Amino acid sequence: MPPPHSRLKILHLLSQRPDSTGSGIYLQAMVREAAARGHTNFIVAGIQSDQPPELDGITTDQCRFVQFNGGDIPFRIPGMTDVMPYPNTRFMDLTPGELATYEAVYTRVLKETVAAFKPDIIHSHHLWLVSSLARRLFPQIPMVTSCHGTDLRQFQNCRHLRAKVLSGCAHLDAVLALSAAQKRDIQERYGLEPKQVKVAGAGYNDALFTPGEKPDPGPVHLVYAGKFIRAKGLPWLLKALGQVATPDWQLHMVGGGSGAEKQECLRLAQDLGERVVIHGQVPQQRLAEIFRQSHLFVLASFFEGLPLVVLEALASGCRVVATDLPGVLEVAADISTEFITLVNTPRLRNLDQPYPEDLPAFERNMAGALDRQMAAVIRQPQVDLRAVQDNLAAFTWRGIFARVDKVYIDLVRLKKQ
Repeated sequence: MPPPHSRLKILHLLSQRPDSTGSGIYLQAMVREAAARGHTNFIVAGIQSDQPPELDGITTDQCRFVQFNGGDIPFRIPGMTDVMPYPNTRFMDLTPGELATYEAVYTRVLKETVAAFKPDIIHSHHLWLVSSLARRLFPQIPMVTSCHGTDLRQFQNCRHLRAKVLSGCAHLDAVLALSAAQKRDIQERYGLEPKQVKVAGAGYNDALFTPGEKPDPGPVHLVYAGKFIRAKGLPWLLKALGQVATPDWQLHMVGGGSGAEKQECLRLAQDLGERVVIHGQVPQQRLAEIFRQSHLFVLASFFEGLPLVVLEALASGCRVVATDLPGVLEVAADISTEFITLVNTPRLRNLDQPYPEDLPAFERNMAGALDRQMAAVIRQPQVDLRAVQDNLAAFTWRGIFARVDKVYIDLVRLKKQ
């Protein structure tokens, strides 16, 4: 625990739900680790007015929620991805009046919260509208923002909002990147100096995600965990499964979505019959149980920051088939093992939209990788995690927060000079 003079009051800020997505899991982990080090925490986040959040070890008296779809704001939560695990609004579809309401409510809530809580530092999530707003409202308070990758996509797609985003985000004290590749993207898009952007990474809960005795591979149990959307590559993963030679397998689909993309994924899953089990949204504890009982995890995404779910699956003793994204390569750096297979990502436009002509080859490559790893499962259901222990240790939440905490302390000390 740090000495008393370095104990801080930290305001954590997220514009959407503090659960359901990677950024919510990240935020909750930061709060828990900060509390373990003696810091005092408070959360401002968005929720649906009729659906309280699922918080792990965090009490609601530590939170102030902006309520969407009733309550504070009449429309649905604008999501950092266009399709969220829950009904949402797209930022690109907000009218000028809705955008004004959005900013006015967050302005009021943030001013009231800062006046009552008096934070030493603000830790926001996403290089986007609410982070920019907070920077403009409180230039005197040290502020650090975590980039999760989805903000880079919104910056690409919502050109009409860039000036508003940059008006605050270009003046942040520090930005936390998930990877070295993402750091370069942040510097280029937001005009930040290299010293402003720190590579902190993201982590997994090593007390929750642990290996277990794998079942007999009859069938081979595969698991997909993520949004039911095209950008995650799920439709093409499902098509690839229709091409694999291994006859006895079962896919567990964990996650959620909404709209036409979710329905497309569910139709393709239905075509595969009883070999696909739809779990929907599940708590982290249930996800850990599914991983422990699964042999092979599949990530078919076309765009990710740093996919925590790969770490969680590896720590649970799963083999991995994944696209060769920079974030995946960062996790798998220096790992030489037969139980991780990377598949070439198709050429992309606008960050996560594959060129149609590349998709047949992508499906074939995915099917081949799945075949190889499923054959390996049949030969040896258990994997020896010693090859990845050092890599996993670097990505525990304790390890990640040690880097984040140093940024906090340095910024607060610098502000006091």
